[in-house]
Amino acid sequence: MTPAIDALQAVGIPHTIHPYDHDPARRSFGIEAAEKLGVAPERVFKTLIVAVDSAGLCVGVVPVAQQLNMKRLAKAAGGKKAGMADTRLAERTTGYVMGGMSPVGQKRPLPTYLDSSALDYATIFVSGGKRGLDIEMNPAELIELINATIVDLT
Repeated sequence: MTPAIDALQAVGIPHTIHPYDHDPARRSFGIEAAEKLGVAPERVFKTLIVAVDSAGLCVGVVPVAQQLNMKRLAKAAGGKKAGMADTRLAERTTGYVMGGMSPVGQKRPLPTYLDSSALDYATIFVSGGKRGLDIEMNPAELIELINATIVDLT
């Protein structure tokens, strides 16, 4: 199990675990997950750790086929500028490795912003806390669990 799965089980939130064979040569982890799971990329969300000038580290969760709009995230977090966080800092802070970062069960929970498109689906997929593992769950339950703010981030 991973901290993400442990966190979901601890509070009894319904979810489905979807393991798949991760190809170490792949660098587009989210697109790989969508392809291997046979799911539309719009339903698979990537977890990005971002540094916002006045707010520190935050999490942006957006569909894997889309790009995070840094200005929108910065504004939502109360800042003016945002950029991807240093990989080592993101890994130390969340407890997850790049390509396996989950918005659930982070070592130090960060303010999280979920793209509004998640509400278009009965279930979405997010990382399960390691490469080759996704969790399918209801977006409303994810929002409540991680106290996410809904924003148009793409």
